[in-house]
Amino acid sequence: MIPDGSKDVNNFKAFFPNAPEPLTIDLKTRPCNSIIASLNMLKMNKIAVFAAIASLLLSTPAQAQLLNLLFNKIDRHALVKRHNVILTDFNALTPLSVGNGRFTFTADLTGLQTFATHYEKGIPLSTMAEWGWHTFPNTGNYKLEDTFRQVDTDGRKVPYNIDRESSPALYLRANPHQTNLAQIGFVLLKKDGNQASVEEITKPRQQLNLWEGILKSSFQLENDKVEVETFCNPDVDMLVVKVKSKLLKTGRLGISLKFPCASAGWGPNPANWENTDGHTTEFITNKEKEGLLLRRMNDLEYHCILKYSRKTELTQASKHIFNIRPLGKGDSFQLCVLLSKGIVDLSSYEFEKLRRRCRHHWKKFWTTGGAIDLSQSKDPRWKELERRIVLSRYLTAIQCAQKYPPQETGLTVNSWFGKFHLEMHWWHSVHFALWGRPEILETQLTWYRQILPAAKEIAGRQGYDGARWPKMVAPDGRDAPSNIGPLLIWQQPHPIYYAELMYRQKPTRETLEQYREIVEQTAEFMASYARWNQTSKCFELGPPLISAREFQPEDFEQTKNPAFELAYWAWGLNKANQWRMRLGLEPQEKWEKIITHLAPLPESNGIYIEQQTPAVADGGHPAMLAAFGMLPDSPLVDKETMKKTLKYVMKNWEFESTWGWDYPLIAMTAARLGQPEIAIDALLMNVKKNTYLPNGHNYQDLELPVYLPGNGGLLTAVAMMAAGWDGAPDKPAPGFPDNARWKVKCEGLKKLP
Repeated sequence: MIPDGSKDVNNFKAFFPNAPEPLTIDLKTRPCNSIIASLNMLKMNKIAVFAAIASLLLSTPAQAQLLNLLFNKIDRHALVKRHNVILTDFNALTPLSVGNGRFTFTADLTGLQTFATHYEKGIPLSTMAEWGWHTFPNTGNYKLEDTFRQVDTDGRKVPYNIDRESSPALYLRANPHQTNLAQIGFVLLKKDGNQASVEEITKPRQQLNLWEGILKSSFQLENDKVEVETFCNPDVDMLVVKVKSKLLKTGRLGISLKFPCASAGWGPNPANWENTDGHTTEFITNKEKEGLLLRRMNDLEYHCILKYSRKTELTQASKHIFNIRPLGKGDSFQLCVLLSKGIVDLSSYEFEKLRRRCRHHWKKFWTTGGAIDLSQSKDPRWKELERRIVLSRYLTAIQCAQKYPPQETGLTVNSWFGKFHLEMHWWHSVHFALWGRPEILETQLTWYRQILPAAKEIAGRQGYDGARWPKMVAPDGRDAPSNIGPLLIWQQPHPIYYAELMYRQKPTRETLEQYREIVEQTAEFMASYARWNQTSKCFELGPPLISAREFQPEDFEQTKNPAFELAYWAWGLNKANQWRMRLGLEPQEKWEKIITHLAPLPESNGIYIEQQTPAVADGGHPAMLAAFGMLPDSPLVDKETMKKTLKYVMKNWEFESTWGWDYPLIAMTAARLGQPEIAIDALLMNVKKNTYLPNGHNYQDLELPVYLPGNGGLLTAVAMMAAGWDGAPDKPAPGFPDNARWKVKCEGLKKLP
């Protein structure tokens, strides 16, 4: 299952043998001796207090660490540093990435994308940006209505775009799609003039310095050493590279730029290297210290803007391959590569200033917002859990801080053609609000306002009020054809949840007005979707419907009353009425009636089950747990029944069919039910799809080697376990075991509702 070169994906040490130990200080050092001597005088001399603090504020690491200890603050530098990633082999599943949230560059062990073919069956090496969307010409003039099928809905026919096999469906599913914007690698020539192979690279070592956001790589070619620094400009979509080697003097080291065509395929690789005629690359400027290339690919046009630190020759090797060869005898070379839809003047960009800017950006990132330190715990699992937390924060920061909801594989590789799934947006982005980055979720909520007309159009054509949010979408908000997506409903209350998180950050009239339309239009659809059953005297959900578990999707015409969706409907409509009351408006009576007359959560043998009908086997997402995991206390949920359900899942579930976000889901339910040991066990369950690779990615399988809902879900769950939730016990870290084996220090975290 794992590409060659890989080892047991659950064996962390096998991947990461050189993991650094936690930062320690020697209290016998001269700086610490002087500080301690001052502190011993505190009872006698108040001036010594200020003197000690002033000396501590000086910048030596030992002094900074001692300051943290004195004030019981987390030593954030030590926390982050002990999880720096160190690699020494070309493993196809462990490439490392740098990025700024909207632009991500994934490198091999050389620090660039030199041996990209070696990674094709693992995590492909790509360069992607939030704006990198491409569409092949619609020569068939296909329209979404070409994929509609009329589905019986309580005696009326409702159009759903559920055809996914016809030519219109195949085209509209695949377009638009994300693409690989460029492949940037080294030209490494041996003494005989031939290009070196990956097997001929010796003594490779690479470290991702998380605190600085800089990737440092070194290796040898025929005993000549090459040292590389790679990072991204935090402000624009620019890759910055510094290379130092004697090979530069002899002309045996250069850099290649390769530009692929977009791929309309489903899989991880967003590049098509076979289609050389479907796009163009042309010189615009070619000077000694700068270059400009223009890329055209149907509706996508962008520039590749180059700046060099010294005289350089840029030549075209083939139709879409360009070589950069530094001239002169120096052994150091710096390169800036900006990918942009517009032309930007790079004359003011200097390597050292860019490196300082990068370091400042990442230091600010790590020193603000939330933090969790588990290093004082005695449970041996603490370090692996803390590693997953730190690396998940990094990975979501470099590729999920977009103006759109991210796709499930972010800006590392493609999944579902690069489209994002709105039911997964909760798992991608809720953690940003909990970890002190609410502005990221706020930016993405702006996009919901932009596609509100599209969501209202979906609801209108199906005969509903309000806005029905799509499932699988590109930036335009058009719902892609699918035999599953258009029939899901659990993404519908999400925008109300996001708005509530924003209100908790800023409980003002301005916030209420800002999201009022989103909240109201979402609730209007939810209310009109719920259907009154005269026989059972309750409101029901579906059919047609596919529940969150997505098991047996072919039964959508019989599926009704899934447990989680019922609880979410009650929570969402109740919150929408609270929103109205905050605005000084009367609550909607219809919404109240639905809340108090919803169908009960379905049960069987004393436990909650996925849905009332039809029955489904144990496996996949244990979504019924979300009714009291993602969601707070609800009158629909009996805690004892949910506790029995949780224990049943842990004992009987077919976990091989679960997904990365299921383990945080279980942990959140366990925490709310006062079962913190189960919460920890769930987060660290030894199951393939709960694997976190040395680079921090949540591995699912070869077709989905990167899965960011797992990373985001983990961050949401641990924030909840550390900071609490509405109604949580009034004690520190209420979701962690209250024993001597876990010691949790946390800062800057927000409660989950």
